[in-house]
Amino acid sequence: MTEVLIIRHGETEWNVEGRYQGQADPPLNDRGIQQAYELAEALYDHTLEVIYSSPLKRAYQTAEILAKKLNIEVRIEPRLAEIHQGDWQTHLRTEIQSLYPDLFHQWETDPWHTTPPGGEHLSQVQSRVNTALDDISCRHPLGSVGLVTHRIPIALIKMRIQNLPPDIVRSIQLPNTYFESLTISCPEAKH
Repeated sequence: MTEVLIIRHGETEWNVEGRYQGQADPPLNDRGIQQAYELAEALYDHTLEVIYSSPLKRAYQTAEILAKKLNIEVRIEPRLAEIHQGDWQTHLRTEIQSLYPDLFHQWETDPWHTTPPGGEHLSQVQSRVNTALDDISCRHPLGSVGLVTHRIPIALIKMRIQNLPPDIVRSIQLPNTYFESLTISCPEAKH
């Protein structure tokens, strides 16, 4: 079994504003940097071999702060990036509601049958996140690793490991620098 410490990145100005980030790349704000340092203190006694991070700045900055305190390596894992929200990225939630009222309502109520214009479908995100999770668990079959990622990938990981219902992808509340320890087996080890 691999212990996987799932971690959401620290706060950005876009989080505060209610602006859709997706794969747009705003950095941590001052509070987000402070949150990452506080999380590093909280995890100081946690034995992690390595941290895998989304390549997006907000996640990578969080991972770097943690890795420095824990004296471990950060490895970029592109499959842990947030969902690509297409034309919605960089826009305020209120702007999206105004520009795409029907589609936005559908996204809020039935996300598994809705795709942001020019964006990624949830099943695509689920596939890449699950493949990353399988690869990482097989690389560290008895280890303990950190994953610094985003709200949607974390919801999908929790959905898989904890057998949560698919509707949690829109309803789950995960504050910045949320973390939780889960365990997963390498799928190859089950054969």
